[in-house]
Amino acid sequence: MKKILCLFGTRPEIIKLAPVLRALESRPETFDVLRVASSQHVTLLHPFANHFGVRIDRDLAVMQDAQTPAQVASKILEGLGPILDDFRPDLVLVQGDTTTAMAGALASFLHRTPVGHVEAGLRSGDPNSPFPEETNRTLISRIAHYHFAATPHNVETLISEGVDASRIALTGNPVVDALQFSLAHDEPSAALKRRLDTIDQKLVVLTTHRRESFGDTMCGNLQVLRRFVEAHADVALAFPVHPNPAVLEPTREILGNVDRVHLLDPLGYPDFIELLKRAWLVVSDSGGVQEEAPTLGKALLILRENTERPEAIESGVARLVGGSPETLATMLSELYTDDRWIRRVSEIPNPFGQGDAGERIADAIETFLNPR
Repeated sequence: MKKILCLFGTRPEIIKLAPVLRALESRPETFDVLRVASSQHVTLLHPFANHFGVRIDRDLAVMQDAQTPAQVASKILEGLGPILDDFRPDLVLVQGDTTTAMAGALASFLHRTPVGHVEAGLRSGDPNSPFPEETNRTLISRIAHYHFAATPHNVETLISEGVDASRIALTGNPVVDALQFSLAHDEPSAALKRRLDTIDQKLVVLTTHRRESFGDTMCGNLQVLRRFVEAHADVALAFPVHPNPAVLEPTREILGNVDRVHLLDPLGYPDFIELLKRAWLVVSDSGGVQEEAPTLGKALLILRENTERPEAIESGVARLVGGSPETLATMLSELYTDDRWIRRVSEIPNPFGQGDAGERIADAIETFLNPR
């Protein structure tokens, strides 16, 4: 039996690791799994862990107000060491590009424990966008022993950086599994359904929380969206607002008390998926939404200068806005005049997989750790 320590600390990590954990736990004769939370996020992480039925065995409880990524990393390095000494895993599994994932990979390396990286091979090419995620995932790739890549493009990127192809598995992205599982097993809350049922306009769904969006860019985008809604009586906006004060405060100032603008508290996963399902158009700077939108057949405008998920653009599901609110205004106006692209997106195959990534990752781990 192989021991797997799975580390997570944020909402995206738990969403994408839940299908992997489900697949590993379905093989109790093969894997002994220890689930460790950093609690880099608290209010956002734990409800999602409960929703997906992910038991937390150890909690590093690193979250403090206004802490820096360096402080988060140092607490994880210090807190994870004794757990590694005690559990002695055969593999530490991390996901994505968070500070939790980077620090967990580094701590494991220092303990001479192999690291497996879920969602390996994403690159924007700009170390400052997204920050610090682009550098985090590059560092993890240098540390990781095994790489679970979502797309052929991710595989090619890893090989071009010198990663041994025999240590890479092409798996698809487990966010597709999580979304499909939620659609099949969960119902949105009655309160959200009642609120959405009152909206009979074209619904623009917004999510924005990236550090590089903070400040003038975010304020400009919010003002553009406000003017767009005000100029079109048949358009409404729904925005589940991230609790970070850098998001919350300008949102209240610019979008508070605006007709047909619905500011929502952070949503559970079934509610968030229901919101996306109701969208006419999605506008977001989120990486996860770039994968969830094509899974639901929804058109997406990406509020970023670049993307580490070019498959969304190349497939025709998404368009890149860049960092200019003026460009966002132009694109919204053009789509309102001619929305044929929006209507065609639902016919495009999902470039991020078919919903079997969790099992494929578990299969790959079993093969990697038990070579014939």
